[in-house]
Amino acid sequence: MGLTKQAVGKGALDRGLAASLVEYDKTIALAGNPNVGKSTVFNGLTGLRQHTGNWTGKTVANAQGICRTPTCTYRIVDIPGTYSLLAHSAEEQVARNFICFGNVDTVVVVCDATCLERNLNLVLQAMETGRSVMVCVNLMDEAVRKGIALDLPLLSSRLGVPVTGITARRKSDLQRLLTLLEAPSQSPLAVTYPVAVESALARLEPLIRPYTENRISSRFAALRLLENDTEFLKELSAFLGVTLTDIPTVCTALAEAKDELAQAGITADTIHDQLATALLRTASQVCRGVVQQTHTTASLRDRRIDRLLTDRRFGYPLMLALLALVFWLTLTGANLPSQWLSTALFWAEDQLSALLQSINTPKLLHDMLIYGAYRVPAWIVSVMLPPMAIFFPLFTLLEDIGYLPRVAYNLDHIFRKCHACGKQALTMAMGFGCNAAGVVGARIIDSPRERLLAVLTNNFVPCNGRFPTLIAVLTVFFIGTSGRGTDTILSALLLTAVIGLGIAATFLVTRLLSATVLKGVPSSFTLELPPYRRPQVGQVLIRSLLDRTVFVLGRAAVVAVPAGILIWALANVTVGDVSLLQHCANVLDPFARLMGLDGVILLAFILGLPANEIVVPIMLMVYLSQGNLTEIGQLSAMRDVFLQNGWTLRTAICMLLFTLFHWPCSTTLLTVHKETGSLRWTAVAALLPTAVGILLCMTVKAILG
Repeated sequence: MGLTKQAVGKGALDRGLAASLVEYDKTIALAGNPNVGKSTVFNGLTGLRQHTGNWTGKTVANAQGICRTPTCTYRIVDIPGTYSLLAHSAEEQVARNFICFGNVDTVVVVCDATCLERNLNLVLQAMETGRSVMVCVNLMDEAVRKGIALDLPLLSSRLGVPVTGITARRKSDLQRLLTLLEAPSQSPLAVTYPVAVESALARLEPLIRPYTENRISSRFAALRLLENDTEFLKELSAFLGVTLTDIPTVCTALAEAKDELAQAGITADTIHDQLATALLRTASQVCRGVVQQTHTTASLRDRRIDRLLTDRRFGYPLMLALLALVFWLTLTGANLPSQWLSTALFWAEDQLSALLQSINTPKLLHDMLIYGAYRVPAWIVSVMLPPMAIFFPLFTLLEDIGYLPRVAYNLDHIFRKCHACGKQALTMAMGFGCNAAGVVGARIIDSPRERLLAVLTNNFVPCNGRFPTLIAVLTVFFIGTSGRGTDTILSALLLTAVIGLGIAATFLVTRLLSATVLKGVPSSFTLELPPYRRPQVGQVLIRSLLDRTVFVLGRAAVVAVPAGILIWALANVTVGDVSLLQHCANVLDPFARLMGLDGVILLAFILGLPANEIVVPIMLMVYLSQGNLTEIGQLSAMRDVFLQNGWTLRTAICMLLFTLFHWPCSTTLLTVHKETGSLRWTAVAALLPTAVGILLCMTVKAILG
């Protein structure tokens, strides 16, 4: 059987999801717990390259694609990962609603072969919806490596649905999965609930069935009525065109059923636990005899590695050492490509300038386009692209290997003391590459309060756009400019120490917000430690470069064009033989002096709102009284310029602090507004780090005089 693949695109997962772009015969929903390789199955079937990060909750938006076989055309929809259809988070609601109301022909539940019993909870709930269900047990190679043997025919017999075992990277296994989709349906297993619950269901189901028949399971709808799942019942009413609780007979039977449950000691507060317990008990019974495990060298090795990486004594030093190594590799590897890219872009600038001059472009328009609209984005690309192109692949490798969940595990108890969620550690780590990416990554946090905490504090760790400024100041004032290899190592270590300060501030501000405007108790969450896996280097490069580097760079470049025109205008329009840029710096100077800085530095940060990479060039442009962005070729020459304009060691320290703690770039602010939908919280996200930076700078100024 051959596969033909056609990408269809991305969109919101909801009841009205349409496939007008291409005709298809059947809709297949790919469901599964986070981190089971569901998106890898999707990629293999459709050819799309959906991101498949190796940590909990990565897929927070859907993708859909077309997969054709000789007999059928399938629309494959990759829905958000979820542990349960008893939805708590927005992603779980999206997954449940699509399965229940999305006109799905078959739900393929992807399970992890290394922890099958836990995955069966979702399988049993999917079967309860009345949809045709198929179980796809993925990661069979990992199971073999860990000494796990599965009797899949026995599992299929007990569940009453088709079951297949695959390794998603093997095309032959995916062919077998598609073949099984066309297998005739069987008789699915029904979960048995406590006697009182079964009695209540028997009372409700006959009354509900006329309205739900052939559309959704009356048993599943009755269970949600007993739970009083208001969000689901609202969606169900829209789907059926009738509100079940408005039907007198159903309303009466529901009241009687709840009275019966109360007499049996099952209240509105405990019925959810009763249902969940029954599901877990059934999953355990189904798995008995299906899973056989013997310890292997690989599983024992994983345990030894975990004991080291998650140990309180060694886990944190190893995290810091790995962070320093990543920064060292980024700093060392980015220098030469940055020079090449800068040379190429400024060569292109010369060619563009010559072209404009050849067509007699007015000088004012020529300078505005070349030195404003072009040069500022060129600066951003030349400085920003090389470190991102190194940092993001390294970060993605850590995802694929399985290390990042260990970071979340180590930091979980610290975040819990801050009344936050341990998943915030993952979003914080993403912020090192780009704060906008970290803000988007906060979607993996279920609690709205804790998600907002992660969004508001993400800017306390520096993105790669602030690295050039931090490195330049650290090098010229604290390390030296000899160019020795030891200088790069020392720079990476000092940069790690500075970032450690940012991490500490993240904890402190998170705790402060949790005790004031965002009070709450930390929620519990399931964090599985996935097996260590050999990374797919090719996909790592594609995902990190396309999904992250190009995306972030594109958004930064878009806002840089108008910013470049503004900066050029301020530098070239004069009032009294003094540029507007210098006038603005003079206005800001008194307040900047209170922070141990000067007006030029503060103005450079303000004008650097589109991208932090242009802060130092703007400073040099004003100090050297030039009308265009400029660069000092040697760090020693940069140091001389700073010293000639009154910089001291105190200025350098304050510069480091304000680089670390100030408002997010425009890309991050736009992302915060998009994620929160609130101008107020966007303003808070900007003011929080700025207030911390001003306070610390003023403190240093007071201490050092």
